[in-house]
Amino acid sequence: MNNFNYYAPTKVVFGKDTEKETGRLVKEQGASSVLVHFGGKSAIASGLIDRVCQSLKEEGIAYETLGGVVPNPRLSKVREGIALCREKKIDFVLAVGGGSVIDSAKAIGYGVANEGDVWDFYAKKRVPTACLPIGAVLTIAAAGSEMSNSSVITNEDGGLKRGCNTDLCRCRFAVMNPELTYTLPDYQTQCGCTDIMMHTMERYFNMSENMELTDGISEALIKTVMKHSKILKEHPDCYESRAEVMWASSLSHNDLTGCGTDGGDWACHQLEHEIGGMFDVAHGAGLAAVWGSWARYVYKARPERFAKFARNIFNIQETDDEKAAVAGIEAMEDYYRSVGMPTNLCELGIDATEEQIKEMADKCSFYGKRTVGVMKKIGAPEAAEIYRMSNDKSIPLYSR
Repeated sequence: MNNFNYYAPTKVVFGKDTEKETGRLVKEQGASSVLVHFGGKSAIASGLIDRVCQSLKEEGIAYETLGGVVPNPRLSKVREGIALCREKKIDFVLAVGGGSVIDSAKAIGYGVANEGDVWDFYAKKRVPTACLPIGAVLTIAAAGSEMSNSSVITNEDGGLKRGCNTDLCRCRFAVMNPELTYTLPDYQTQCGCTDIMMHTMERYFNMSENMELTDGISEALIKTVMKHSKILKEHPDCYESRAEVMWASSLSHNDLTGCGTDGGDWACHQLEHEIGGMFDVAHGAGLAAVWGSWARYVYKARPERFAKFARNIFNIQETDDEKAAVAGIEAMEDYYRSVGMPTNLCELGIDATEEQIKEMADKCSFYGKRTVGVMKKIGAPEAAEIYRMSNDKSIPLYSR
C-alpha cells in the first residue's frame, strides 16, 4: 500500500426533514449574507427553496437566490453568481441541488474570493488561494460533490468541460434527506448510481498495491448501489434504498475508497468530460457508454485486478485471469443495460463523426500536452481509438 492523507472535513446531517436545520448550520459558520444557489423549477415547486429560505429567516440571515443551474453547469451562470455575490456582499454560498449545483457554487466561491477570471482555475492557468465557504442541501445522489474537493464546469466557448480540485472548496456541511430524491426520474436516478459506482471504480482500477480493507469497502459500496438501483426502478419511494444510495454517493467521492492506492485511473472521467462537453449528455450515462471500451483497451495491463473485480462483484468462477477479466467487463455492461444505461455511444444516441472523435481526443489530451490514466497512458491517439470502439456497436466483444 501507498502512504496516504485522508481529509474529510464536511459535517453531514443525514435523515428525514434535515433541510429544516439549514439555517442553524449556516449560522454556525458565522455567515451574515447567503447566496441560495439552485437548479430548475422543481426545487421551487416542491417547496424546498421556501423551506430552506424560511430556516435562514428564522436565524436572522439575509439571503439572495440564484437558480438556473443545468446539468454540465455553465461558466456563464458561474460568472452571473460571482457578480451577484460581489454586488450583495455575500459571504456564504448554499447549494440546494445535486452535483451540478454544488460544482457551480464552488466555482462561484472561487471567483468571489480570488481576483481575475475564474476560468483560469479550470484551464489550469492558475491555482486558487481562497474560496467562499460552501454548504449543500443535497437533492440528487450522484456526483459526491458534497464531500469531495472537486468542481467541474463547462465553458460554452469551445464546449470545454474542465475540473478544479482543491480542499478549499470542500463543503462545510452537507444536509442529506433521502426523501428529497423520491421524485427523480428513473433515468436520472440510474445515471446517479452509475456515477457513484464509477467514482469508486476509477480508484479501484489502479497500478499499485492495494489495502484489503479499502478493496472491501469499495466492493461493498459497488454491490450495494447495484442492488438498490434495481430496487429503485420498481420502488422509487423506498426510503431505505434512497438512503443507501445517497450515503454511497458521499463515500464514493470523499477519497475513502482510494486510501492506500496510487489514486486510481480516472481516464474514463476525462474521456467522458469531452463527450459531455461536445454532446451535453448526462454524466453518468456518458461514463457507462465509454467504460466498456476503456476497460477492453486497458485490462491486459493488469488482468488480475479486473479478474478480482469480476470474482468479487459478480461471483465469476473463471480461474484464468484474462478470461475472468473479460467476463467481468461483460457482466458490468449487462448490469448497465438492466438499469437502462448505455454501453456505447450509439446506445447513448450519438453517432460521432471522425472529425468529432479527433476533436474530443485532442481536447482530452489538452492538445498533446498531457496523458490520462495510470493503467495505460492515454494520449490523443489512444483516446481516439477508445472513442471509435465506443462509437461502433458492430465491434464484437473482444480484447485489445
